Parts: sequence; structure tokens; C-alpha cells
Amino acid sequence: MYKVFVDGHEGTTGLKINERLLRRKDIKLLKIEHKKRKDPDERAKFINEADIVFLCLPDDAAKESVSLVKNNKTKIIDASTAHRTNPDWVYGLPEINKIQRKKIRDSNRVSVPGCHATGFILAVYPLIKKGILQNDHPLVSYSLTGYSGGGKKMINIYEDIDHHKEELIAPRHYALTLSHKHIPEMQFVTGLKYPPLFLPIVGNFYNGMAVSIPLLTRSLNKMVSAQDINDILSEYYDGEVFINVIHMDANEILLDNGFLNPVACNNTNMLDIFTFGNNEQIVLISRFDNLGKGASGAAVQNMNIMLGIDETSGLK
Repeated sequence: MYKVFVDGHEGTTGLKINERLLRRKDIKLLKIEHKKRKDPDERAKFINEADIVFLCLPDDAAKESVSLVKNNKTKIIDASTAHRTNPDWVYGLPEINKIQRKKIRDSNRVSVPGCHATGFILAVYPLIKKGILQNDHPLVSYSLTGYSGGGKKMINIYEDIDHHKEELIAPRHYALTLSHKHIPEMQFVTGLKYPPLFLPIVGNFYNGMAVSIPLLTRSLNKMVSAQDINDILSEYYDGEVFINVIHMDANEILLDNGFLNPVACNNTNMLDIFTFGNNEQIVLISRFDNLGKGASGAAVQNMNIMLGIDETSGLK
């Protein structure tokens, strides 16, 4: 039985990881006393006892936790942004290429991708590798997300019935400085020369996400249609259990009178990639649960790979 410690288990991601692992018979969850959860000595004891440690903490606290490891056995899975562009850490997105799983399996330090970045990278990465997009392409992306992505503070704002504000009914753009914390990993992992212009939007629903990337075929490196892009993505992710590239002839069937449902993958570790458009304009949309494939599900998937067990354990 593997020993697992969730450092920062009271946050949204930590709670979801705990929820997933409590159902597992091959996992023993190590529990720290509530009053000692911020005590470095007590945390160090649990960290060094565990086979796997999930870090669900602010960046500085995550770095502190890593410094507490005093052995070569404990494997760290960091859900913060602290190590996502650190070349000494493995980026925990196993589907992006044929060698990433081995990298994850062989590593003691894995960073969980950001939710927005997950949707962006999985749609864009294959097109760069196949030469459809050049690495200096001026990419734009916008992402609609449920309010749980903002953590406890935003959840409290949206769920405070006594002080409900009418403006929360409508979707709201944010990160308007165009410096969202997921942009560095979007650029780093895809190998883009310039950061994408990224604009997130929060909606009045708890979880669910749809990341969109518009493309103009006249600006692509090769002349391709929407169907060509769809075929390329389908072939690239063929056999991936958690990535579902929707064939274009199924788009209308899966839409609700022309509307895309951003919450259809909720409570799963699935990610759907849609292709819409024609010979001139294309839109790619990645749909998934920001708390699933965008956070806790991805973390558990990485744990399974690192432990050498069935990658789908606890996720299907």
C-alpha cells in the first residue's frame, strides 16, 4: 500500500484529490493534525514518510515543502505554478508526446499543468509539431471557466447568498493586464517564440471549462481546412483514454441547438477537443472539468504513472 500525503488539503484541489483517493484501497492517506498543518517540522515528518506528496499550496509554500524533503524516495507532485517552467521538473501532461509518460514515470518531481494551459497546450502542441503552426504564430486564446478555479475566495463571492450581486449573473472577463499566471507555461511547453494573447472569462457556474483558440487558415504555415486539423488531432491523440477528439460530423449532434455546453465533462478526467470552421476560419475548443483534467484528476493520473500502476485507477 502506497503512503500519500496531501500538503494543503483544505484548498479546492487538495479536497478533490483527497476525495478521489479515499475510495482507493491501494492508498493510505497520511493525515496531519489541523493545528499542525503549517508547522514545518510536522510537515517534514509527513513529507519524508510518504511515497507521494501532493503540493496544493501557494508557490512560496510549495517551494518550502520541496526543501523539506530529505530522502531520495519521496516523489513530489506540485499543483502550484511554482515549478511548471522549471526544466528540472517534468511537466505532468502525459498525452503531449510519446516520451512524456516515461519522463513522468522516471521522475521524482512532476508539476501539474494549469487548467487553462491544459486546454490550450493539448489543442496547439500537435499543430506546432506537425508544422501547421510556426513557433512565432500570433496565437490568441480565450477561456470560459467556472468560478471554482478562483479558489475559496472566489467561491465565497459567488455563493454568498446574503450579499449576492446582480453583476455576478453575467460572465466576467478578468486578468485584463494580459499577464495571467498560466501564460508562461503555455509558451514554454509549446515552444512558442512569443506568449499567446490570453483572456480568461469566469462564469456563474461552479466547475467546467472551455478553452478556445481561433485560427485563420491564411496565416497558417500550411494550407489546411478545419477537417484537416480535425484529422491531424484525431490521429495525434488516437488511443488516449482521457482525450476525445470529436469528429466534425458529430459536432451538431453534441451541441444543444448550436450551443456548446462547457460543463459536459464535469466530474470526469476527460477532455474533449472540438474543431469548428471551414476553409478560411477555424476555432478549436478544449472542453473539460477545471477541477478534473485541469487539476485533481491530472494530479492523480500523474501519481498513477509515477507509481507504475494502471493510469486510469480512481479516474473512471
